[in-house]
Amino acid sequence: MLRQQLLGVRGRWTADDVREAGRALAERALELPELAHGRTVAAYVSVGSEPGTLALLEALRARGVRVLLPALLPDNDLDWGEYTGPDSLAKVEHPRKMALFEPSGTRLGPDAVTAADVVLLPGLAVDARGMRLGRGGGSYDRVLARLERAGAHPRLVVLLYDSEVVARVPAEAHDKPVHAVVTPSAVRRFPGA
Repeated sequence: MLRQQLLGVRGRWTADDVREAGRALAERALELPELAHGRTVAAYVSVGSEPGTLALLEALRARGVRVLLPALLPDNDLDWGEYTGPDSLAKVEHPRKMALFEPSGTRLGPDAVTAADVVLLPGLAVDARGMRLGRGGGSYDRVLARLERAGAHPRLVVLLYDSEVVARVPAEAHDKPVHAVVTPSAVRRFPGA
């Protein structure tokens, strides 16, 4: 029910609102020391009314950061490819799912994410504990489990709108808190992560 409510609010955002929020979000995110010092960042291309990520992807690339982007596999796991600019993206239609913009170049395998210094996560909300509410497909739960199995400890940062930082979201035993949330107006850190 919370997911539907949050998606309903996002559905009222105009394309201009999303673009403007994306610019502000990029400015705020680029202030993070983690992104200033990260050599490899796993990110994603926003779709629809998600907080825009293209300005941030371009700024990271301009800084010389290696940016990895996900490609959805049939079982909802994620493969990864490198972002080398807007021309390196392809719109991919997934049966019974939304169309996604994915890297069009060489696939690096699901384990490529373990090389990331920072993983930027999509979400619908984050709570005061740093627990993230995703869309429910489990793709990023698999990513987080893969990182844990590999002994990788990247900084986990979720990108949201200001109104999506809430008091509490449902959490299960396998859920892990993120280190920070970036919104267009603020950065909030979660020391328990």
